[in-house]
Amino acid sequence: MSLTSTLTDRAFVAMQYLLPQHAISALVLRATRSKSVGFKNFIIKRFVRAFRPAMHDALQSDPLAYATFNDFFTRALRSDARPIAAAANELVSPVDGIVSAAGQIDGERLIQAKGHSYSLGALLAGREDWSRRFTGGVYASIYLAPYNYHRIHMPWHGTLRAAWYVPGRLFSVNAVTAAAIPRLFSRNERIVCAFEYEGHPWSLVMVGALNVGCMDTVWHGNVAPRRPRVVTELGTEALAAPAALPKGTEMGRFNMGSTVVLLFAPGQVLLDASLCADAVLRVGQRIGTVSDPAI
Repeated sequence: MSLTSTLTDRAFVAMQYLLPQHAISALVLRATRSKSVGFKNFIIKRFVRAFRPAMHDALQSDPLAYATFNDFFTRALRSDARPIAAAANELVSPVDGIVSAAGQIDGERLIQAKGHSYSLGALLAGREDWSRRFTGGVYASIYLAPYNYHRIHMPWHGTLRAAWYVPGRLFSVNAVTAAAIPRLFSRNERIVCAFEYEGHPWSLVMVGALNVGCMDTVWHGNVAPRRPRVVTELGTEALAAPAALPKGTEMGRFNMGSTVVLLFAPGQVLLDASLCADAVLRVGQRIGTVSDPAI
């Protein structure tokens, strides 16, 4: 890495501490929902030129056919675009993205990036009832770049048992920032969804980021941004979708790019050896196996 790029990276990280992160994300939210044809076409064209997203697998392949930039960004895919690994014991990627880190949870510690770790308790906002279940288990964190597909799918079968919103900062979650800011994923705003299937607990954590002040689930609709910005139980009654969803079903979306963190209990999942830092994933791709052969 050159001295220039190192200095640029440091400046980018330092700037984030000073930015009014939530105010910027609120402005981005409004801009990306504008239905002004000229304005939305302008930002879509600029985005396509800069990031070159793959449109061939989108249900609507013409970027300018979308009513807003956010509709384009959270576009649906063709039904055959992401085959789901079919074997009952196969765990699949919930998103298109790049693996940031994956492996064994060392007691309560998870790796964020080289030189940085964070705790289950902090990630789950002090919910000991759930953090105890994942202590010593396995995890995977997957980063969604701007060009990725931004809907989130179930990595395994599960019934929603609890969900809660956690307020926080909105630092970028790209590799540069993850390598520089301690406890990034447990500092940023997030939504925790906790599941069980056949007695096995697991969790998917949606981590917000700069320009990602808006996150949805199929059960609760738009969860963030939220006022007041306090830890909030989202509930598992009167849901907008069934609490129990099969593997591969859409369960949420990011309105701009971010990260998901998967958590599994000890002895539950064997992650594939290929699930290592910088591995590229697509929704439905096998990432491991459930160790209980009865499932």
